[in-house]
Amino acid sequence: MHLLLIEDDSMLADGLLRALRQSAYVVDWVSDGRQADQWLTGQDYDLVILDLGLPGLEGGEVLRRLRERRQRLPVLILSAREALEERVRLLDLGADDYLVKPVALSELEARVRALIRRGRATPEPILTIGALRVDTVGKRAWLADTPLDLTAGEWAALEFLAARPNRVVSKEQIIASLYGWDEEITPNAVEKSISRLRAKLEPAGVVIRAVRGLGYYLEAGNGPTA
Repeated sequence: MHLLLIEDDSMLADGLLRALRQSAYVVDWVSDGRQADQWLTGQDYDLVILDLGLPGLEGGEVLRRLRERRQRLPVLILSAREALEERVRLLDLGADDYLVKPVALSELEARVRALIRRGRATPEPILTIGALRVDTVGKRAWLADTPLDLTAGEWAALEFLAARPNRVVSKEQIIASLYGWDEEITPNAVEKSISRLRAKLEPAGVVIRAVRGLGYYLEAGNGPTA
């Protein structure tokens, strides 16, 4: 899952980034409202965590522009403003949830999980492709009843592909959607993660197909291979 954190308090942002990344989310951080608006225009995210008192462009205006572009991704407001009128204003502008600072990290992560499930328009956090089961909340995967031992990179690639079964995605899409812009991730690194995933999945008949010049897709085979 690829999140955008828009927060101008660098100390708070650092703590949130550490916690969310430790929970296997990929998080980009921007501290300026105008830059956030540009990133939201050119990049796909699964959820936005948005502060209101931002330099460049106020958080409410970032939200208004996002909804004017008909972008439907969930937006969680995280603000020190606790007045009822302000909460109502932001929810009416198109925010999906509103948390008042300071907030417990456990509650923030629970709200994030709930909004992502709601944004997918499905109450079921378990993705099933043949013998493969992927728990997008618990960050776990199984082949039949056997847990898969995955690196962070393998998990990220698997989750992205499992959410788009039988749909070709390019290496560039995987990089853009899964890895923070501050990380040195290359197409070659994606190839290595895909190759390791193949070796772990194919004995159970779950296959990652390569489409020359286009990318990869995940499909379920007819059963375990000999």
